[in-house]
Amino acid sequence: MRSRMLFHAVLVSLLSGGAASAAGLCQGYGPQTPRDIASATGTNTQVFPLAPPSTQMNLCNIHTHTNAEHKGPGFSVSAGPGDHGGYKCNNSDSLTAAELEDPGHGHGAFHGIKPGDTIEVHWVHSSCDVTPGKGLGSCLSETCANPTLRVETQVFLVVNDPKALDFADFAYAGNMVDGRHQPRSLPTGTGTPVVFTGSTTGPKYTQEVCSPLQVTWSVRPQCAKVDVGSLYKWAEDGNVFEEDHSHGVRQLVTAPELLSPITK
Repeated sequence: MRSRMLFHAVLVSLLSGGAASAAGLCQGYGPQTPRDIASATGTNTQVFPLAPPSTQMNLCNIHTHTNAEHKGPGFSVSAGPGDHGGYKCNNSDSLTAAELEDPGHGHGAFHGIKPGDTIEVHWVHSSCDVTPGKGLGSCLSETCANPTLRVETQVFLVVNDPKALDFADFAYAGNMVDGRHQPRSLPTGTGTPVVFTGSTTGPKYTQEVCSPLQVTWSVRPQCAKVDVGSLYKWAEDGNVFEEDHSHGVRQLVTAPELLSPITK
C-alpha cells in the first residue's frame, strides 16, 4: 500500500507542472516543448541523454492534438493563440471540395477534428516495462517512476480521401516486436526527423508553467495527408488508449532559456 501511495505521489508531482517565476518564465526546469524545429537556438543548460531508438522501447500511448504544437517547414501557418491555436499544414488552403467533405457531418466518432484540420500525432515510448494505455500514466509504473521517454511525431492534414494514409497503419492493435509493444509502423517520406531534448506538452503548460518530465523528441518536418474515415474508425473500434477526441495545444515555446540547442 505504501509503495502504491508513493507512486501516486510521484505521478501527481510529475504531472502537476512547475510554478511561475517572478520574472514570468518558469525557472529551474529542463528544456521545454513545443518549439520551432527549423531553429536550432536554445540556451537551456540542463542536459540529459537522448533516449534510445523507439524500436528499443515500449510504446505506451498514442494521442493527437488539433493543430500542430510544433512549428516546422511544412506546418508554419499560425492557427492563433490559446488551447486551439498552434500551426496548420502549409497546404491547408489548397484542398478540394471532395477532400473537405465530412462523412461524419460534424458527428464523427473521433471528436475535435474534421476534414481540413491539422493534427499532430504523438507516439509516446517508455523505457519502462509497461503495457500501452490511457494517458501519460501508462508510461511509468510503481517500479519505474522515472522513465526515459521518446515521442515520435508526425503532423497530418486530415482529408476525406480513402486514398490518403490510413491511420490504422500507424496504430497499435496489440503489435509486438522482439518482445516490445510497438506501433504497426511509423510514417515515412516526410523528411528526416529533427531530434532534440524537451518536455511533455499539452495546454496546461506554458512558458510560465513548465513540465518537469524529460523527453527526447523526434519530429518529422513535413505534413502528410491522412483519411478522416480512418480516424473515425480508430475511435469507433475502440483503442487501448481510450482516445476518442483530439486534444488542445501548448503554445510555442520561444524563450531561448527554455529551449535546448539542436545539434545536427
